[in-house]
Amino acid sequence: MSIEVVPYKHSSQAKKEQIAQMFDNISEKYDFLNHLLSLGIDILWRKKAIQLLKKQNPQIILDVATGTGDFAIEALALNPKKVIGVDISEGMLEQGRQKLQKKGIETRIELQKGDSEKLLFDDNTFDAVIVAFGVRNFGHLQQGLLEMKRVLKPGGTMLILEFSQPEKFPFKQIYQFYFKNILPFIGRVISTDASAYSYLPESVQVFPYGKEFVRILQEIGLQEVLCYELTFGISSIYVGKK
Repeated sequence: MSIEVVPYKHSSQAKKEQIAQMFDNISEKYDFLNHLLSLGIDILWRKKAIQLLKKQNPQIILDVATGTGDFAIEALALNPKKVIGVDISEGMLEQGRQKLQKKGIETRIELQKGDSEKLLFDDNTFDAVIVAFGVRNFGHLQQGLLEMKRVLKPGGTMLILEFSQPEKFPFKQIYQFYFKNILPFIGRVISTDASAYSYLPESVQVFPYGKEFVRILQEIGLQEVLCYELTFGISSIYVGKK
């Protein structure tokens, strides 16, 4: 079991409530900071992840922890019949709805407030369930993963894009310095929520990745689980079948 890391260490709220509050606080600057702090590489990671679903040709897709909808928008490249995005933060969803309207795609993606650990969908509903940089924020990791699996159709694909940790010199050392020093500083200056961008590196530090996360996905019953490292191991894509 990993150590629980929360954004607001002096708060009595549970992790789930703290995460919702944190994302509400940073929602207006989230997209700008996301792309700035990753040097835009996060956009390429999402594209690569969605391309892995192309052969499956999923028609009904659920994007869990959708945030402002970037992954759901990228999923439109698969030309599905329906994409639904759910998130616990109303602030993030509002930013997402504005984005969809600006792009003229508000009829193609439905954004809903929802809890990843209590998804309001029937069993075996979706051809693919996807999540980008969200499982790390689940209050209870296994419960959230089991819910994602529950709403997935038999034979359907679960795809998870999440931060991991480079292990080779010198990229490991460069990454650690950037993540622990540069990123929180820029985040504090621009977002005004110091805790949010201290939480990010701390949460990545304790989150299982690579073989360990593959094992967790196999334990919940996923088949054919694969892990694809991206950009020297800064992030990874995990794919498995129900």
